[in-house]
Amino acid sequence: MRRFAHAGRSAADVTRDALDHPAEILRLSGVGPGMRVADVLAGDGYYSELASYLVGPKGRVLSINNAAFDAFSDGDRQKRLDGRRLPNVEHQTVDLNDMHLPPGTLDAVLLIKVYHDLYWVDTDGKFKWPKIDTNAVLSQLAAALKPGGVLLVVDHSAKAGRGAADASALHRIDEAYAVKDFESHGLKLTGKSDLLRRPEDARDQISYKGPMLGKTDRFVLVFRKPAH
Repeated sequence: MRRFAHAGRSAADVTRDALDHPAEILRLSGVGPGMRVADVLAGDGYYSELASYLVGPKGRVLSINNAAFDAFSDGDRQKRLDGRRLPNVEHQTVDLNDMHLPPGTLDAVLLIKVYHDLYWVDTDGKFKWPKIDTNAVLSQLAAALKPGGVLLVVDHSAKAGRGAADASALHRIDEAYAVKDFESHGLKLTGKSDLLRRPEDARDQISYKGPMLGKTDRFVLVFRKPAH
């Protein structure tokens, strides 16, 4: 496993690297110096920080949350970003249904273990999760990418054929459904990785807590916006 050896990274982040393999995953995105990247539903900004090192001082990372994700990551996010610790990272709190992303301005979009949340329905309001128009979100992201731009998706696998049906109860989504979803917005699947596969995962338990925490089967997909 290759590591991000960068002074100032927290011990918690370095420990997380062993689970998420971010160096290898981000290499698939082609993110590099001078690029403009959006880390969507970035949470506390773990991937935003890593992208900031890759794009360098001439690049820009938009670390995008909605209000709910800000609440989930409160405290940890501020520790990462306060005091202009990462001067090329801009945190934005937005309504995902209307992100105001200028068209053709992003070299890459990251959706790391959050694509399923675009289909999450919180019927009892416990998490103050807003209703999301998934089609509108994906349309905005596709439009914001430059021709040739990349969208990287990592998510917890649902059972084949389940589509988005497990997004709320299990926080998982079907890989084949994801491919069709993004390709229906004009993006082309150009790569995938089995690096985060866990074939022993029965895909029938909730992904983010309990016995499957850190042990889920995850798919990795790379999409590209056609150059013409």
